[in-house]
Amino acid sequence: MNAKQVNILLADDDADDCFFFEKALREISISTKLTIVNDGERLMDHFSKNSVQLPDILFLDLNMPRKSGFECLTEMMENSSLKNIYVVMFSTSYTLDRIYEQSMIDVLYRMGARDYIRKPGDFSKLKELIHHSLTKLIEKK
Repeated sequence: MNAKQVNILLADDDADDCFFFEKALREISISTKLTIVNDGERLMDHFSKNSVQLPDILFLDLNMPRKSGFECLTEMMENSSLKNIYVVMFSTSYTLDRIYEQSMIDVLYRMGARDYIRKPGDFSKLKELIHHSLTKLIEKK
């Protein structure tokens, strides 16, 4: 990881979520470079085309078309060059069923995800959560 800049990859099919994620990055005090892909197939294609320049951290949406975040995470953990990428699962809340959501989070951690962010409706909270994940990454490095 470049000490001056964190290389971030965001895989998310929701244009509004991508917009707010990018806006939040501009407002936090960590220098970043952001690349966005809009579905799971594009994510895996991005990895194959950029195998030398992998991201420091991947924010991976669970629910995407063509290939879900679960499928991508599974493929990544089976690939020796991808399995050490710091993956933050990024998803809409399952507020109707907290037990289901917690069991899903537990599975994601066992699969290799390092963090889980429930997409907040509040922009300042989004900024705080992204900053927290980036800080955890920097501390681990």
